Amino acid sequence: MILKDRVAIVTGAGSGIGRGGAEIMAREGAIVVVADLSPERSEETVETIFKAGGRAEAKPTDVTDNDALERLIADTHDAHGRIDILHSHAGIQVEGSLEEVGVEGLDDSFDLNVRPHFVAARAAVPHMKAQGGGSIVNTSSNSGVFLDKGMLAYITTKAAVIMMTKQIALDYAQHNIRCNALCPGWVDTPFNEPYIRQMGGREAIENYVKETIPMSRWASIEEIAESILFLASDRSSFMTGHALVVDGGECIA
Repeated sequence: MILKDRVAIVTGAGSGIGRGGAEIMAREGAIVVVADLSPERSEETVETIFKAGGRAEAKPTDVTDNDALERLIADTHDAHGRIDILHSHAGIQVEGSLEEVGVEGLDDSFDLNVRPHFVAARAAVPHMKAQGGGSIVNTSSNSGVFLDKGMLAYITTKAAVIMMTKQIALDYAQHNIRCNALCPGWVDTPFNEPYIRQMGGREAIENYVKETIPMSRWASIEEIAESILFLASDRSSFMTGHALVVDGGECIA
């Protein structure tokens, strides 16, 4: 097991990609702190991990609450004595072009897609420095790498995550702290509902995926989870400041 006894925190771990990442890290031996806004979904993820023989604990957390997020980091360190992996994943998708998205939509996007990455990393880095290193994975999107029509707030915040990740990586590489951005493409989860609405419904998005993505399909959660494991583990030990795009070739089409 490549993460044996390492302590990992995953935000947004109650469903979708976050849950998939939590499960695969637990499978590889990590003690996973499952943080999600929903207590019920947090417990569901923990139960799934337990049934598979892994170790996890639920810590329901509103990541837009700075104090609550800082407590999550502090409590995890107090309980386990270290923080080896931080996967800051929770996010939101707000659709709309410049004239369609309101200021509140942009604010909501920054409040969930950007600031929690900053707050969590800022709280975790001192512990990682003291223990001699760690791995931070911030979820961005392939939309942060290239443009995506009619998704101004989403693209702006996801691009900001990539630049913040690169700067953290540069500033803390000397402390053996790696920081990388996960940039998934189309994964069939409820997270995509705003974009599906904008595209005109399920049939329209299925046609888009088939015609636009070179591999002509969605990614599975399990495929994205493998990329999370790569970034979190020593398999990527000489990689930092990288935006890892996993999108079936969409960004090069």
